[in-house]
This record gives sequence, structure tokens and C-alpha cells, in this order.
Amino acid sequence: MGSPQVTMRVVFDTNCVVSALLFAKGRLSWLRAAWAGGGLVPLVCTQTAQELLRVLAYPKFDLTRGEVEELLGDFLPFAETVELASEEPWPDCRDPNDRVFLALALQARADALVTGDGDLLACKAGYPLPILTPEELRARMTERRK
Repeated sequence: MGSPQVTMRVVFDTNCVVSALLFAKGRLSWLRAAWAGGGLVPLVCTQTAQELLRVLAYPKFDLTRGEVEELLGDFLPFAETVELASEEPWPDCRDPNDRVFLALALQARADALVTGDGDLLACKAGYPLPILTPEELRARMTERRK
């Protein structure tokens, strides 16, 4: 019998989600299997879902509307939607556009915020929740299963 699964509720920055969705053999493809299998529960709010839609519409990805909908279908059904309180007082960040991820993680009481973004990673020291790279998340999930 395998180890019991430990579910982590996490906020992913948009780039992590896009990488996991678009690059089936990429370094973050394991995230898709983790959320589809219930090991991770992505946390989203209106603002982060809108950001994901905006990024998936970038011309460089050359995705049709149907492809975008299919990708969203591989993510959103596994996500827990959180309604954010008003913008103030949201945590501060070098990039004001990243504040929503910090606020979502705090308000949803996430187990972690997962990002490769330097501005978010720079908030690690003063932030009350773990801010992890995808690699750190993977190591933590492996440790929790032991």
C-alpha cells in the first residue's frame, strides 16, 4: 500500500500555471498531475483567473479559443475559488501586479505561494506563509509523503 496522499492548498503565479498547461513535457508538467490527482489544490480568485486568461491569449502562444478552453478545463475544475476582500491592505511587493497573489495566499490561508518570479521570491523573508519555487514545492510534497 502506498503512502497516504497529503493535499496542499497552494497559490500558483500565472507563469507556473501556464508552463504546466502548455508544456506537457516541460519542467513543470508534474504540477498538472499533482493537481489532477488531488495532491495539490490550486487557489484562484477572479483577478488571478482573469490574468491566466489574458496570458493564454498572448499571440506568442497562438492558441485558438477552443485550445484555451481545453487548457482551462485542465486547471479550473481542480481549483478552489476564493473571493478576495478589498484591495487594501494587500501585502506590498516590488511589482504591484504581484500583490494579488500575496493577498490570495494570505486570505485563503494557503499552505504556500508557488512562484519562479523574482519579485515574489524577494518577499519570502517578511511573508507569513511559505513562498516556494516549484522545485521547493516538489521537495516539500515528497517530504510530507514520508
